Amino acid sequence: MKIAVVGGGSTYTPELIDGFKRFSHLSEVVLIDPSEERLNTVGPFAKRLLPQVSWTTDLDAGLEGASVVVIQLRVGGQNARISDETFPLECGCIGQETTGAGGFAKALRTVPVVLDVAARAAKRAPGAWIVNFTNPVGIVTRALLDAGHKAAGLCNVAIGFQRRFASLLGVAPEEVTLDHVGLNHLTWERAAYVNGVDRLPELLTDAAEQVQLPLELLQRIGGVPSYYLRYFYAHDNVVAASLKEETRGEKVAAIEAQLLDMYRDPSLVSKPDLLGQRGGAFYSEAAVGLISSL
Repeated sequence: MKIAVVGGGSTYTPELIDGFKRFSHLSEVVLIDPSEERLNTVGPFAKRLLPQVSWTTDLDAGLEGASVVVIQLRVGGQNARISDETFPLECGCIGQETTGAGGFAKALRTVPVVLDVAARAAKRAPGAWIVNFTNPVGIVTRALLDAGHKAAGLCNVAIGFQRRFASLLGVAPEEVTLDHVGLNHLTWERAAYVNGVDRLPELLTDAAEQVQLPLELLQRIGGVPSYYLRYFYAHDNVVAASLKEETRGEKVAAIEAQLLDMYRDPSLVSKPDLLGQRGGAFYSEAAVGLISSL
């Protein structure tokens, strides 16, 4: 099996590669990115994690013969993200890359590029599945499906809650079955079953702290909303706080600079702990699970 990763120069790529190591039938993982500089930093480190890794700036060549095409690109980079997170604040609205005005702005930049990648993949890798990580995941994946592509979008909210709840309950993650509703990232957990018993009520206090919403709200709606729903349930408070602090994009840009320095170290042969602060916890696990089921 060949996996092509479009946006392979991302600092998050090593997390993905670490998950791909579980595939016994993997022939090649090719990282594709327009930035040769990023590929020459991320690529060698990824190859130290997994020998089957290669990289190229040639999109068509990289897509050739792929069984799975993972799309994790960011049109405009972190600077565009920072803009998406700040310009809505000028109007008293939430600034976020997946929802609200910022999310729509990102979608307008991203959808045409993703559809172009998908069209080229259809020619170079007919029959390949497209696995989309690119935000806003819901809009981008819907565009792929509407265009007739064989695609699935992936979010880490559900698997994150499953892992968190399992840890709190002292059980293995696979023992927790969620009643997960909505479309990422606007989703809710309505139940968390262990051996057929809903254990969610006893988890609400911790969940309220995690998603930064009042416990009374979770009790009233009878479930746990995604962290992203706080932008709506607590809109005014979030906007006020956002005006006083760095954007997530600014924080990630600083983390990325440190990660790239680490990746350049030829003695680094495992994921640095700092990568956990980059975001996207459990994405590699979710990706491996999804790809294995295709």
